[in-house]
Amino acid sequence: MSRLANQLVQAEKEELARAIRLLLGRPLISLHTDPDGFDLVRRRHSTLARWFDYYCGWRLFMEPRQGYARLVKVRADADPSRPARRRRSTKAPFDRRRYTLLCLVAAEALAAPVTTIGMLAQRVVQAAGADDQIPAFDPVRGDERAAFVDALKLLEHHGAVTAVDGATDAYLDSAEAKVLYRVDTTRVMRLLSAPVAPSRLPETDWPDLAELTVERRYGADEPTETQRNLWARHSLLRKLLDDPVVYRADLSQAETAYAGSLTGRQILRRAAEEAGLELEERAEGYLLVDTEALATDSKFPDDGSHAKVAALLLLDRLVKDGESSEAALEDEAARLLARRPRWAMAYQSEGGAGRLAADALTVLHGFGLARTRDGLVRAMPAAHRYSVREEESP
Repeated sequence: MSRLANQLVQAEKEELARAIRLLLGRPLISLHTDPDGFDLVRRRHSTLARWFDYYCGWRLFMEPRQGYARLVKVRADADPSRPARRRRSTKAPFDRRRYTLLCLVAAEALAAPVTTIGMLAQRVVQAAGADDQIPAFDPVRGDERAAFVDALKLLEHHGAVTAVDGATDAYLDSAEAKVLYRVDTTRVMRLLSAPVAPSRLPETDWPDLAELTVERRYGADEPTETQRNLWARHSLLRKLLDDPVVYRADLSQAETAYAGSLTGRQILRRAAEEAGLELEERAEGYLLVDTEALATDSKFPDDGSHAKVAALLLLDRLVKDGESSEAALEDEAARLLARRPRWAMAYQSEGGAGRLAADALTVLHGFGLARTRDGLVRAMPAAHRYSVREEESP
């Protein structure tokens, strides 16, 4: 093979690896927000689709005319560490009410490609009123309008709806605000990442939402050996590619057996290599490292977040002590705030230390670095990757 041919092959491998990591970090890539990333995924679409299907059983949809690519990630278990977040100021996670309104707004937005915020709100009022299991939506109330706006702004963020005249935030001040939207109905439907459509669930008062994630390709009551091996490969790779760290103790017997088999080990290494990731295999578990941090939607350590800075400092204490009570970590957070009166001003108030400790623990739990049981917080094996050599004032 000529030198030029070798260079072309290497360039293709690098492009494929970068596209894989981009989609892992952002399963919805839009032409308008990331033209370079979208063009890369578009060029390598066929190879990417085969890669994700083989290793993870995930589907990749490419919509060049609508200007987006959508990787449909599916997991058998719920992942509370990645909630939908409000696009306004605090970036607080969605509560139950906002999730409910998000579903209603998305469903009603499918009725017309062009609508107004007032018409959409009225349709949500009618939809909520038609189902006695859903609390009524009252746009006269400010808190209800705020929840409605958060649902709409999340759809805007994903490009499912676009404000072509006016601003969604105007609805916060008045239910009479005038905003005109264009709806991308195909993208709205692509947002739901589930192998089973909600319309296919049995019509009952309380449908079993777990049915949404049932994947028939793995067999039902009596799967074949091929189906069991396929499930083991996909479930293991899904966890490795989606979670910060995977502990052996958390794997099922089938996943553990597959990871320890000759075929399983070869596939893990090949998947990591093709994605441009570094596989760390230790006695406690596995870790895939992306040195460019493209494959993640959140970073740690990260000095851009007060909670993550506090998490790193509290983690240092946890690693040294092995475990600590939540009360002791709150006291440590209070000392951090007292030593830095100009730092983390959002927490420099009554109850701030408790909120800072709670937010820091949320970070540590989300990255698999700590776990809490019976009021005691224990450092996990992956926590030993981090240490604070010298504490500096932020």
